[in-house]
Amino acid sequence: MIDYLTALKDWKSKNLPAAIATVTSTWGSAPRPVGSVMLVNKNSDILGSVSGGCVEGAVVKEAQRVIESKEAKRLAFGVSDEEAWSVGLSCGGSIQVFLQPFSFDSVIIENLVTKLESNAPCIWIYSLEDGKNKNTLLSFDGDEVSTSGNDINPKLSTHAVQAYDERSHRTTELDGITYFVHVFPPKAQLIVVGAAHITVDLVQLGHLYDFETIVIDPRGAFTDKTMFKINPDKIFKSYPSEVLSNMRLDAYTYCAILSHDPKIDDNALEVLLPSKVAYIGALGSKKTHAKRTNRLREKGVSDELIARINAPIGLPIKAKSAKEIAFSVMGEILQVKNQFL
Repeated sequence: MIDYLTALKDWKSKNLPAAIATVTSTWGSAPRPVGSVMLVNKNSDILGSVSGGCVEGAVVKEAQRVIESKEAKRLAFGVSDEEAWSVGLSCGGSIQVFLQPFSFDSVIIENLVTKLESNAPCIWIYSLEDGKNKNTLLSFDGDEVSTSGNDINPKLSTHAVQAYDERSHRTTELDGITYFVHVFPPKAQLIVVGAAHITVDLVQLGHLYDFETIVIDPRGAFTDKTMFKINPDKIFKSYPSEVLSNMRLDAYTYCAILSHDPKIDDNALEVLLPSKVAYIGALGSKKTHAKRTNRLREKGVSDELIARINAPIGLPIKAKSAKEIAFSVMGEILQVKNQFL
């Protein structure tokens, strides 16, 4: 959605009513995952997609009816083998799409766009009942959760926060009503501890894959002298614990420990291991990691938390150069990032 903000502002300025189609369930090998959206305005201009080509035409036609009636609608499509092949699938299947008005005057939509613009996380919850679309937007301020729109059952709110932590959109039922929980996360963070040679290439890859890149290293000789091909979004010349305690450490945060200095690496791990970050990888051989494990145990860190460390860091591609190691690390991060999609 964040990629569509400029176009949406243009639609709003031109007073073009719109509808939003969201994939709520799919067959096993879908071209677009659950949570994918397509926006259509009154002129049939399109942003995004819901199937990669199979059903877009039908959705655009139905969108015009939803824009006119201002009532939501559930759509189900069976995709034939021939159509499935046209978008790269090996067999047919089915896809369910929820189509609803996207009103720029709505408090929910206004708040959603504001959250997207400010890179703030939120969760949009709505019932999948035709014409009875109860909308709620959950917002986060630290660990505090606030709502706008309709009030919802606390159980549904708890379920939505769980979906956020698990990085997954989902349908859920409560009191006989089926809801869709649509997660809008902030931009993923890539935190790199240690301004090492590998860091230069990893930061470059982070930018390529749309991460916010953050480098932490108390050693001025590294933070001041390292020549980055692309500068990190943020760089801190402090010990990790001094910085991390004030940062968002959630399921959309990925951390690579690269300083190769136990004083720095362990300092970061003691903060990161109990947090909700999705990935923690640490540079070093198996022997180095065994020593690291012993140090952490001596500090009272449990084996369960220590097991969260991916070490040796990166996918096993027999990487040798700094570029190759950075590539293997980014591959492992993307593997974790995409496992719930």
